[in-house]
Amino acid sequence: MSPTTAAWLALACPLAGTIVNALGFRTLKGRLPGVVGTAALAAAFVFAVIAFVQLQGNGEEHRQLVSSLYDYAVVGTIDAKLSILVDPLSVLMMLVVTGVSTLIHVYSFGYMSGDRGYTRFFAYLNFFVFSMLLLVLAANFFLLIVGWAFVGAASYLLISFWYRRTTATSAGIKAFVINVVGDIGLTLGTFFILKHSGTLDFLGTFAQAKEIGATAHGDLTAGLILLLVGAFAKSAQIPFHTWLPDAMEGPTPVSALIHAATMVTAGVYLIARMHPLFEQSVAAADVGTIIGAVTLVVAATIGLVVTDLKRVIAYSTMSQIGYMIMAVSGGAYVAGLFHLMTHAFFKALLFMAAGSLISAMGGDQSLDRMRGFRKAMPFTFACFVIGGLALSGVPPFSGFFSKDEILLVMGERGGWHWVLYVAGYLAALMTAVYTWRMIFRAFWGEPVEQARELEHGHLWHAPQPTNPANGEVEDTDVGFPGPEHHVAEQSGPMKIAMGTLAILATVGGVVLIPKVTTWLDTFLEPTFKDSTLTPTIQGSDSLLVIGLIVGTVLGVLGIAIAYRIWGMTNGEIAVAARERVPALHRLFVNKWYFDELIGWLVVKPLGWFGRFGQQTFERVFVNGTLVGGTSGVVRAGSAAVRALQSGFLRAYAALLLVGAGVVILYFLLQS
Repeated sequence: MSPTTAAWLALACPLAGTIVNALGFRTLKGRLPGVVGTAALAAAFVFAVIAFVQLQGNGEEHRQLVSSLYDYAVVGTIDAKLSILVDPLSVLMMLVVTGVSTLIHVYSFGYMSGDRGYTRFFAYLNFFVFSMLLLVLAANFFLLIVGWAFVGAASYLLISFWYRRTTATSAGIKAFVINVVGDIGLTLGTFFILKHSGTLDFLGTFAQAKEIGATAHGDLTAGLILLLVGAFAKSAQIPFHTWLPDAMEGPTPVSALIHAATMVTAGVYLIARMHPLFEQSVAAADVGTIIGAVTLVVAATIGLVVTDLKRVIAYSTMSQIGYMIMAVSGGAYVAGLFHLMTHAFFKALLFMAAGSLISAMGGDQSLDRMRGFRKAMPFTFACFVIGGLALSGVPPFSGFFSKDEILLVMGERGGWHWVLYVAGYLAALMTAVYTWRMIFRAFWGEPVEQARELEHGHLWHAPQPTNPANGEVEDTDVGFPGPEHHVAEQSGPMKIAMGTLAILATVGGVVLIPKVTTWLDTFLEPTFKDSTLTPTIQGSDSLLVIGLIVGTVLGVLGIAIAYRIWGMTNGEIAVAARERVPALHRLFVNKWYFDELIGWLVVKPLGWFGRFGQQTFERVFVNGTLVGGTSGVVRAGSAAVRALQSGFLRAYAALLLVGAGVVILYFLLQS
């Protein structure tokens, strides 16, 4: 089987799962929809592995393969084809997307088994993965935009999955609108590039990158910045990030899927894929690098004070994606993709562990009400600790190698990149603090009622289900979370998925250990061999050693700080610090006021414009003049005709004579 055939089949599997579950929702009973959805993803992962093995069998110069299935439209030199590009970059993304998504499906098989929308859920999950695969396999801008839009639509369906929750539907709409803004940016950016390349094909465009950069530098920069708008919206980078924390309204497996392996990584992939163009525009690349650095610091500060468990992990995702955006924009392509891979492992693990913990709390997500679960949930606790160590960058866990690799490249570039280097390590310290703040607050201390119940083998259920976001009373019918809760300690599928990810989060860094292994570097080399930036970055052994030591010290220091504040006490030190710097605490708690700022600058002006249009243009001009005017003429004509209907024969004869006279007069005048 050729690599392209395997890639087409990997793409077809989740689509088939979507169709089967969508059409068979009345006939597929019990957990069968979960079996169908999970088997479809497992098959996709197998085909991704086959594509990887087959591609490795080709010579390095033959590892960029394009396969077309259908010519949608060909106009002049512009061709919109249903074609895929199979190269090391797309194969790596296929492996990460299908592999982690399969484990999330396995987890969902147990976690969502009591939900009334079980079949619908797996149909949506499969569609989401299909859309993401379409995006990463696209060989041209046309198919990229289609996949990009599909991912946005699928995210809306999944975030608002519990559609009878007003908070969930609002979050879904918010995510959809912001992603549509990104879609517009991507489409306009494509137009700017197409204007000078004359082709939608990626390889054809990249072959002209230097010429476009030399002859149309302004248009290229404008086009790339518009592409960055698409990347920032999809990857939740400032100022397009506000949808991501609200997306926690979706079921926990959805959070794992969006945050770990799929949607938020799309922007990182886009910049890495477009690297031949970004290397021709330093300004555009610098915009990506700076926004990534700003996002990673700002999100980390918010993670320090948020008390909703899933939202803490959501802000952590923003921060970690900031590392990746900074890396791929700054020329550290392999390091950025390395962190994308390891982040998928430990972030999916953390979300799954959080889901298990939230189930034990009967759906409550507040860290303020969690305490003492270490004994009641030993497996979940162990997974949380492994994910936390990897996220904190403690050796030998996977996050340690990937994060330091990014900062090493930033340091090696020198100049103003040293600011990014320092910002990266500052955020690393905050990452360790907020990660272990979650762990110490949830698992240390005197057990709460829910933990004590679980220690005796009973899963606690709230007397009356409520929405954790606003406290509204709910039922457990379709459109709301189901009546059952599932924890990893009592669910085999959840335990299998989390155990596998715990292993990967621990050993995943082995593919690129500094001065030891270069497997990932070697694998991705054919994709980035055309880079003019990579050869200029000279490795420094001393900087490497310093970075590894600093990274380790900061990770351990962050854990120690968190233990001192929340492990040894109940957070009295944090309360005292908050009272000492209340303004800073308010800034972080209010998420740097980005929601308010966007509300003032965008939402309110657009709302005013909409009301103005409705009250003036629509009501006065359309309704009053066009619709009302036309209907007024008809009414007047009808009234005149009715007035002539007197019933007298003489009146009709007179009208007939008048009409005949007018006709005769007309012909006399015309002759």
